[in-house]
Amino acid sequence: MVERLSAAICGVGILLLCFSVAMAQSEIRGIQSAYDTIVGAASMYNPFRPGYREGGVETASGERYNPSAWAAAIQTNLREKFGGIHRGNRTSYALVEGINKKVIVKINDVGPLKPGRIIDFAEQTMRYFDPTLRLGLIHNIKVTPLSGDGWSLGPIAER
Repeated sequence: MVERLSAAICGVGILLLCFSVAMAQSEIRGIQSAYDTIVGAASMYNPFRPGYREGGVETASGERYNPSAWAAAIQTNLREKFGGIHRGNRTSYALVEGINKKVIVKINDVGPLKPGRIIDFAEQTMRYFDPTLRLGLIHNIKVTPLSGDGWSLGPIAER
C-alpha cells in the first residue's frame, strides 16, 4: 500500500514537472510574439580583463559587474524598451536567441559603446554562445524584452 502511494505521488510530481516545463516553453513562445524583437550584433565586455576599455565595474542599475552573471547591457537608445535601466530601477529581463541557442538574461546596464551592436554580454553569457571567446561578435542575435519579474536566468533547454 505504501509503495503504491509513493509511486502515485512520484508520478504526480513528474507530471507537474513536465507540465511546468511545457508551460514555461509556451510562455516564452507567447512572449516572443507579444513584444518587439530586436535583431543585431552582440559582443562582450568585461572591465576586469586586460584590453577591455568599455564601461566600468559598476553597471547602470548600480550593481557591480559580475563576469559570472547571466547579464547584459542593452544599447543606450533601446534603454526605455527594457524598462529604463537607471540606478535603483527594478531589473528587466530579455530572451536572447542566436546560433540555435536561447538564454534569459538580466538587463542591468547600457552600452555598447561600439556602433552596430545592440547588446553586450557579460562574460558568462558570451561563453554560452561562444565557448572559446574567439568570435568577438555574434551576428543575427534576437533580443526580446520580457515583462514581469521572477524569470529564471540562464539557458533554455530545447526539446
